Amino acid sequence: MTEDTIQDIIEALIFSNPEPVSPQTLKTVLEARMNGFDISVDEIDEQVQGLNEIYRTSGRSFGIQKLAGGYSFATKVEFHPWLEHIQHENAFRKITQSALETLAIVAYKQPVTKPEIDHIRGVDSAYVVKQLLEKGLVAVAGRHEGPGRALLYKTSDLFLRHFGLNKLDDLPKPREIDEILKDDDMVKHRQLLLELKAELASQESTPEQES
Repeated sequence: MTEDTIQDIIEALIFSNPEPVSPQTLKTVLEARMNGFDISVDEIDEQVQGLNEIYRTSGRSFGIQKLAGGYSFATKVEFHPWLEHIQHENAFRKITQSALETLAIVAYKQPVTKPEIDHIRGVDSAYVVKQLLEKGLVAVAGRHEGPGRALLYKTSDLFLRHFGLNKLDDLPKPREIDEILKDDDMVKHRQLLLELKAELASQESTPEQES
């Protein structure tokens, strides 16, 4: 089997799957369908990089991104303004300011309890947390060991996919927020980021409230 054939198969497997396909899944499928064939995860990643180079040199409007630990096709960011005019925003994407604020706290402080979220926001967050759970952006991570055994919350794989992240380490660090704020493309997000930065700084200097 030629390199081009392997690359074509990988492309087809990623393209046909609506969810990100992990390198291990690609390895398992390839080896299961071809007796005696062996391919490493690193070799699969090289094939994906090769596909992206083909898309880049041919001027394609899409590429393969690594999201939530798997590969998925995605339109390049520069084409998003055009897509907004022909795609109807679904309920999942209609995230309120309060929900986005809460989601940011969970993302940066996870695993975190609702009392801790309430402490940072200064208001009860029960309804917003419930919304985020229903949308699948937040998941239960267990229970706190302290009094009351409050539920712990974390972000989900859907959160990573929705915000175009491969892993949580891809989130901008609090110290990087100042640089992000200088980007003119981030104007509409500046207020939220400023508030989040202040909340994080306050949380670091104030003992966490017991759950």
